[in-house]
Amino acid sequence: MANTAQLLRRQSSRDIVLKSQKSIDQLELRELRGRLVSKEHGVGHHHHTSLHHHQPMYGATNQGFMSDAFDESSELEQEPTFGSEASTSKAKAELVAGALEQQQDIVEGEKEGEERESWDSKIMFLLATIGYAVGLGNVWRFPYLAQKNGGGAFLVPYFIMLCIQGIPIFYLELAIGQRLRKGAIGVWSQVSPYLGGIGISSAVVSYIVALYYNTIIAWCLIYLLHSFESPLPWADCPTRLYSNYTYDHEPECVASSPTAFYWYRTTLQCSESVDMPENFNYHMAIALMVSWFLVYICMVQGITSSGKIVYMTAIFPYVVLIIFFFRGITLKGASDGVAHLFTPRWETLLDPVVWLEAGTQIFFSLGLAFGGLIAFSSYNPANNNCYRDALLVSLTNCGTSMFAGVVVFSVIGFKATATFDRCTEERNGLMAMNRTQNLPVCDLQRELANSASGTGLAFIIFTEAINQFPGAQLWAVLFFLMLFTLGIDSQFGTLEGVVTSLVDMKLFPNLPKEYIVGGLCATCCLVSMCFANGAGSYIFQLMDSFAGNFPLLVIALFECLSISYIYGVRRFSDDIEMMTGSRPSFYWMFCWKYLSPCAMVTILLASFYQLLTEGSSYPAWIAAKGSTDSMEWPHWCIVVAFFLILSSILWIPIVAVLRLCGIKVVEDSDPAWFPEAELREVHGIVPHEPTELERSIFCFNMDGTEGMCCPKYGLPEKSLEEEE
Repeated sequence: MANTAQLLRRQSSRDIVLKSQKSIDQLELRELRGRLVSKEHGVGHHHHTSLHHHQPMYGATNQGFMSDAFDESSELEQEPTFGSEASTSKAKAELVAGALEQQQDIVEGEKEGEERESWDSKIMFLLATIGYAVGLGNVWRFPYLAQKNGGGAFLVPYFIMLCIQGIPIFYLELAIGQRLRKGAIGVWSQVSPYLGGIGISSAVVSYIVALYYNTIIAWCLIYLLHSFESPLPWADCPTRLYSNYTYDHEPECVASSPTAFYWYRTTLQCSESVDMPENFNYHMAIALMVSWFLVYICMVQGITSSGKIVYMTAIFPYVVLIIFFFRGITLKGASDGVAHLFTPRWETLLDPVVWLEAGTQIFFSLGLAFGGLIAFSSYNPANNNCYRDALLVSLTNCGTSMFAGVVVFSVIGFKATATFDRCTEERNGLMAMNRTQNLPVCDLQRELANSASGTGLAFIIFTEAINQFPGAQLWAVLFFLMLFTLGIDSQFGTLEGVVTSLVDMKLFPNLPKEYIVGGLCATCCLVSMCFANGAGSYIFQLMDSFAGNFPLLVIALFECLSISYIYGVRRFSDDIEMMTGSRPSFYWMFCWKYLSPCAMVTILLASFYQLLTEGSSYPAWIAAKGSTDSMEWPHWCIVVAFFLILSSILWIPIVAVLRLCGIKVVEDSDPAWFPEAELREVHGIVPHEPTELERSIFCFNMDGTEGMCCPKYGLPEKSLEEEE
């Protein structure tokens, strides 16, 4: 295959010689910078060297990203001339030299916003994607769900859902982003002008989730700051000064625990219901502003800057988990905690709720339907192996969940054993005093089962266990710094989906990307002040229960249906084969067209049924009791919940209907440049002949159509060699 960058340069030189144009067109210039050039082949004269071992090129290492003027001069210096070709080349050189200055002006004058950014390296992309997928849910939700829903038996529905729903959708998003080279809005608008609402829905739900997700980062910052105090402020109950000038421990804290009191009353300043926001929480407001400023600083330079930050944010949590692992397994009771987590209770597999929670955990832990994966993969080289990336990141995510479960329950086992030992000692002491009534009941399994998920696990149970470690300050700093890095790199991916969609829609065509990021973070910071009051934690739970739940399932369902029945599974498989050199197996096509949509529809229906039959409530802190009580959401919260859901998913039908009426919500844009002809030549792609099984299962027809969709295959693009 000829060096594609040379082909473009030769094409440009020919045009200059023929005086058919005075400068390189901007589209051609963008193509030049995106060309795939083999790492081991320079810009020499070997035009027909084999490229079957072609490797993806990233960032500045891709010769196709060099300026045209530099490449022209390099070719003229390196390419030998023989006989009559010498005079022709000399004439070309003279003509090109006169046009170089004008071409260079075009290169320099082209706006950076019109060029798509590129990852500096493959490892940077993988770390950013792993950091995005591996988040707080892996640490504080999976362990709770596993011990609650059958222990080791929970892994059966967990991995089944991973195979039929998690990896297929993850693979789909990486592949379509890499193929169409745009953000979520641009991708789905190009699949069909009527589907632009899918991208808008992804951007809206990403914006809403980013609002409350950054609140967790603010909580981690508060705890991280106070972790340097000695003793830790949540280690003991505070004292209260009474009117008679006597001191005593806070009764509310004594009734609960020091960690629970510090969480609900000191950090959150919780009111007794969502209807009573009470005072403004200034400490929380400052933490929110700091957290949004940190997110802005990390994202303002784009993926090149935030990509470098992921070296720390993606790797550091694993370092801390490994440290806690070796600390945890040496603690008394660690084996009891791990055994409680993984001991299978097979009868739970008959409970449909177990399968529902396994499916939802897989779906949300991978970060599907946010648009972040599509945005990340759009910055990859066109010949990147997205299939290998999907498998690697998905399995790493699940492996991290199980490893985090071992770490968490080794520490919970230590805490439960310490509580059980104190209870046994107290019971034996009472019995030694011949007191046989009102003896405390000591049950190790009950203590192990008395865990929690989410913020309760991180800020109450785990912190209580850390209090009993020697050098508790060090362990607290490591733990909350780990939570902070887990949260902030997931926040990068969530917001990247919003920013990329805004850039691709050209809503602010003359505004640099850093200003768009700044405006987005500023508006998010202002809106997130609703969490800085006594009812802020309840509003957080409301948004987490509804805004980041049902809309994502609906969006992912439409993504899968759009690829399977509008874009076409056959066409999609051809694209993947063109990019990676290997065609998706029958299994993946079957998942995209049938299994994954059915799984998502089932989870949606089961979730709605569970919501209607069991209702939805929130744990409200009751100061007089020193504990939480379950309270029903008031009517205005139900209205807000429906608004959050509908404001995300209604864009899908609205954009389609308005488009049908001739109103364009998403403006049409030219397809991004893609080296289709060159990739076909690199991988030696020949037209795929559908098997008899594919024809019967997927309704593939000989004319290129398939069941329920008609993607007509046009004439193949001519390569530059053929045009010359």
